[in-house]
Amino acid sequence: MITGVNHVTLVVTDLPRALKFYADLLGMVVRAQGPRAAYLESGTLWLCLEHGVPTPRSDDSHIALSCAPADFDRLYARLTGCPQWKINRSEGASLYVLDPDGHKLELHLGNLASRLAHYRANPPDGMQIF
Repeated sequence: MITGVNHVTLVVTDLPRALKFYADLLGMVVRAQGPRAAYLESGTLWLCLEHGVPTPRSDDSHIALSCAPADFDRLYARLTGCPQWKINRSEGASLYVLDPDGHKLELHLGNLASRLAHYRANPPDGMQIF
C-alpha cells in the first residue's frame, strides 16, 4: 500500500536559477547542494532539483503545492510575475505558474475533502463520489 509521496525530482537547466525560484520565491529550505543536484524541503515535501535538459509537457500534468491560508496572498504576489499556464476554475484559491524551466506548478488552498465537498454540491456529469 502506498503511504504518500516520497519525493519529487525536477530536471532543471540552471541549478542556481532553480534554487533561487524554489528557495527564495517559494520559501523551501535547501538541505543539500552539489554541482548537479540540490535537495530542498518544505513541510513533508522532499524536492530534488537535478541538472539536465527538461522536456515540458503539453498536458495538464502538474504539481500542486499547499500553503497556510495566511501565506497565500503573499506567495501569490511573489509569483504574479511568473508565466501562468492556466486560469483557476476549481474550488479554492489557486494560482497556476510555470517555474523557470517550464514545470507546471499550482499554488492551491484546499484539500481532497474540500474538493469532494465541492463535487457533492456541484456534481460534474458522470462523477461518482465515494
